[in-house]
Amino acid sequence: MAAQAPAIDTHRGNAPHPAWDWRRVAYLVQLSRALDKMEETRLVPEKKVLYQFSARGHDMAQVLLGLRLTDPVDAACGYYRSRPMLLSLGVPVEDALGSAMGRAGGYSDGRDIGVVFNYPNPHGASALPMCGGVGAQYTPTAGWAQAIEYYRAELNDPAYDKAIAVVLGGEASCATNGFWAALTIATTQQLPMLFFIEDNGYGISVPSSFQTPGGDIAANLASFSGLEVLSGDGTEPAEAARLVDRAMTHVRERRAPVLLRLTVPRLQGHSFQDTQTYKGDAVVKAEWARDPLPKLKSFLVGSLLSESEWDAIERDAAEAAEAARERAEARPVSDPEQVTRNVFFEGEMQAEGGQWTHGYEPPSTSETPTPDGQRINMGAAIRRTLEQELEANPRVLVFGEDVGPKGGVHAVTLGLQEKFGASRVFDTSLSEEGIVGRAVGMALAGLMPVPEIQFRKYAEPATEQINDCGTMRWRTANRFAAPMVLRVPGGFFKCGDPWHSQTNEVAFVHQPGWKVAVPSNAEDAVGLLRASLRGNDPVIFFEHRAMLDDSWARRPWPGDTFVLPFGRAKKVADGDQITIVTWGAMTLRCETAAGHVPADVIDLRTLMPWDREMVLESVRRTRRCLIVHEDIRTAGFGAEIAAVVADEAFLDLDAPVARLTMPDIPSPHNPVLLDWAVPSVERIRAKIDELVAF
Repeated sequence: MAAQAPAIDTHRGNAPHPAWDWRRVAYLVQLSRALDKMEETRLVPEKKVLYQFSARGHDMAQVLLGLRLTDPVDAACGYYRSRPMLLSLGVPVEDALGSAMGRAGGYSDGRDIGVVFNYPNPHGASALPMCGGVGAQYTPTAGWAQAIEYYRAELNDPAYDKAIAVVLGGEASCATNGFWAALTIATTQQLPMLFFIEDNGYGISVPSSFQTPGGDIAANLASFSGLEVLSGDGTEPAEAARLVDRAMTHVRERRAPVLLRLTVPRLQGHSFQDTQTYKGDAVVKAEWARDPLPKLKSFLVGSLLSESEWDAIERDAAEAAEAARERAEARPVSDPEQVTRNVFFEGEMQAEGGQWTHGYEPPSTSETPTPDGQRINMGAAIRRTLEQELEANPRVLVFGEDVGPKGGVHAVTLGLQEKFGASRVFDTSLSEEGIVGRAVGMALAGLMPVPEIQFRKYAEPATEQINDCGTMRWRTANRFAAPMVLRVPGGFFKCGDPWHSQTNEVAFVHQPGWKVAVPSNAEDAVGLLRASLRGNDPVIFFEHRAMLDDSWARRPWPGDTFVLPFGRAKKVADGDQITIVTWGAMTLRCETAAGHVPADVIDLRTLMPWDREMVLESVRRTRRCLIVHEDIRTAGFGAEIAAVVADEAFLDLDAPVARLTMPDIPSPHNPVLLDWAVPSVERIRAKIDELVAF
């Protein structure tokens, strides 16, 4: 019998592979082109679209990618040129266009620019909320990938067996901290993550060689350990399809990361306003010669489609774009009175993100402490609360630098990894961007991450991720949220220095969407931390180093159900001659300093929100107000309190509102210098006497 002829792998040739729906590919690429053309020729000149980033040249490769995101718990995070991928996921065209026009509904209800995408997909893979900052999409995607592996390997959920996370970025984004942080996370943890790099040769006006040596990130990463690297032409349909398939198969089957670099032309400027004067005529001509649309037509017409069928697809796409424009323009602008809503959770559940959307129901709680046992220090109280929540809730994960076997540099997580394992309590690479960014992705996937920043000053590299996380609920109009508890130790301890002793809580208060807790003692730490871990908003949990083992801050365990609502201050002393407002380590000093005067000493306990009502009621009764905090004076949170008191209780005052703070300097190291700079009991007492005698 004659030997059977080997099957021809048309995927490696120049013929349409039957595994692909090439008609769908052609339609989506044409639809993307029609939307770009409509914006550039009509909607931008008519000022109906104010920000426009053309995807021409990038479109075919993105469509091929999106059509392979087939698992229900796949997720992709794009950037401002990623609309073709969104269309392939099934985003309503009127949402894509209406969002660009800033109309009601869509991605953000008009709150964010229309090229900042998100899509909580009810029918398949979601598009995670992207951010306006270049490279900010990488670490949250790594967090989603790590969550996939946690669900699969630790919670034994078969729904995640083939799921992957995909991040899209241009070649210039490969120079960012976010890219390298995510690459480190994905490779060291061997995560199912695809880095999809669209290399168009320019980062706005700067050539690729300014971003990475030689202008080829794939070549530079060829020997990167733990990473499969693929590279090819994203304008050739057969080659691009083969590479997308190969990359997807590797990530899904081997549960390991891949970087796929596809070269594509950017056929318009970086944005509509970009005239591309930095490109010569020859460069522009060469880019247009690589346009993937004519290549796609040549690839399909004659083998799969007739000329008339191609033309019909083009007409269908143009008609769909025009119909979407009509529906989008019929949408109103959202009600300005509603623009302050959804900064925090208001009772209406977000579509995606957070443990509550995955069926979590918090246990019963009590706002009344039931003291039990001997007094414990604040560090032990935080550790016991974390231990309790880790035991009760498999979605809680604690991580950061040195939190594992070492137990944290402040010993707060001591013993937790030994009890719960390295999948629940784990050390990270030295990247605060990576710590907070991956926490965002984990939270979006339904976990409750508890990342730690080792010292307050070290949060600075994560500022972009902190901001983007806090604004997520608002800027997606309650479509997405990423609740987490970000533990941040800081403040002086025996000595100070500019790097380990900063407080600067006001910077977190100035990040919309974050609740901010600043407990001064063990009882309050338990109540606020437990409320945070069971809540539905991101929380900054500030742990003052001086109070972790301070004898005054010790309290009996307040009970296994005790929670402390945010925005509820506490009077640690009562009196009618002066109101003293403080928080954190200054609470003890203020209580001590006011021992000789009938004073209301108010420990705010939380700064966002803060208890305005208690402060104003007290000031109206005592007619004097002193605000004491460890942070510097200029633009410290005390200025906000003083402004509110002046605005709302001015006529009740018998003395000027006063503040006692650090001077506008970093924390000094030598204890003598530190004692001079930080408000002392003696200086607080003197200021109290001055105001009472005024």
